Amino acid sequence: MRFLITGGAGFLGSALSNRLAAAGHEVRVIDDLSAGDAGRLDDKVLFTRGDVNDRPKLWTLLQDVECVYHLAARVSVPQSVLYPREYNAVNVGGTVSVMEAMRDAGVNRVVLTSSGAVYGAQTEQPLRESIVPKPDSPYAVSKLSAEYYVRTIGALWGLETVALRVFNAYGPGQPLPASHPPVVSRFLKSAAGGGSLIVHGEGSQTRDYVFISDVIDALSAASTARTVSHLVINVGSGTAVSLNELVTVVGAAMNTTLEPLYNSSESGGVYAMCADLTLAAQKLGYRPRVSLPEGLRRTIATDERFKA
Repeated sequence: MRFLITGGAGFLGSALSNRLAAAGHEVRVIDDLSAGDAGRLDDKVLFTRGDVNDRPKLWTLLQDVECVYHLAARVSVPQSVLYPREYNAVNVGGTVSVMEAMRDAGVNRVVLTSSGAVYGAQTEQPLRESIVPKPDSPYAVSKLSAEYYVRTIGALWGLETVALRVFNAYGPGQPLPASHPPVVSRFLKSAAGGGSLIVHGEGSQTRDYVFISDVIDALSAASTARTVSHLVINVGSGTAVSLNELVTVVGAAMNTTLEPLYNSSESGGVYAMCADLTLAAQKLGYRPRVSLPEGLRRTIATDERFKA
């Protein structure tokens, strides 16, 4: 098949691009490199630097493409609070641009990467796709808006669409920005350098940590799965892990005992998050295969930043 992957030089996008290229598919990538790195991509991948709001460039890249993976997005929750207009322009406006370019180029299927963040604080766990979302940040609002746009205009234009709500993905090569880095990579980096592990809140809040290869399995399946059009589907591990438990598992993976420092002045975010994977199993044949301890071992073994 021929694919276009927007944001294809990012953490998830590059892993997906390389997986599909290794399987013999033709893979085209567009990425503005604001957070991506073209050096991650296999030589077989056709890379173009560009913006998803550049519709003429998108139209050119979409010729003869059979499926689009739309991953291009701004992804920092704290930054979205400061710059909501930018998040709306990229995450919402960029999604509409991709859909318009697909329609004009005659591409019939798009797989949107959304986020478990759209759920917000919920009393019911695990989180089923039928739960009414309660987004609590501009980032979450932008991803939910992108879902609605993809599903609504996809139905109006006769396009096949599916949105995957990815929970807390982690793995080798995950970026570590100076401001608000992802928690798994932050903990690994601190532990490797002998630094303190800062836990916001009391550490009892739970998250669903999913290894990158499992996410790529779900994304790969979504391009050809039947009876998924206009659905949203969770992608996670299906296991709730508290921050305190994460500290213990990271310590075990690095053969050390870690003593976290608790910062009660900082919010730990929503109290609980765990994906219900029933629909993913039914529609994508998805079952996560990498446990958190195994995923941490693989990450440490292949990412030089986490060598003690």
